[in-house]
Amino acid sequence: MKQLTIYTDGACEGNPGPGGWAAILRFGEQIKEVSGGEPATTNNRMELQAAIGALSILKEACEIELFTDSVYVKDGITKWLEAWKRRGWLTTEKKPVKNVDLWRKLDELSSQHKMEWRWLKGHAGHRENEKCDELACAEAAANRKRFTKEELAALKAEFELSRSISN
Repeated sequence: MKQLTIYTDGACEGNPGPGGWAAILRFGEQIKEVSGGEPATTNNRMELQAAIGALSILKEACEIELFTDSVYVKDGITKWLEAWKRRGWLTTEKKPVKNVDLWRKLDELSSQHKMEWRWLKGHAGHRENEKCDELACAEAAANRKRFTKEELAALKAEFELSRSISN
């Protein structure tokens, strides 16, 4: 089984607002950077999407050490996920799990690999984390520039409405 190290980060200008995500995948000396974003999203969604984006490009099962600076992602996948699934994707308060679409996708993708989830402190000078942050912020900025203020306001309102309906 190939051994891979992945670093991820998400960014958002406003919460919700234009967002970006990025991941760096390292296999030996080979490095691949992937990134993307949304015009209206949240930071937590971008943190989740960073891990999903990285795992989505893999073509075979791997042994993966994934680093995230998001306690939400790390605790969600390692501590909360199994209980959410047992309760039908409800929290202990019997409310729908936020970002369930992304949690389901991350669960599906990560189950295909042998995963070790690691937290690292963001903005602490870690080279790969800093690069992911730079790429994610660039994606968020690109999403902000791609639309007028009016278009962004409409996209944000649409996003917030969809979240209120799904939760």
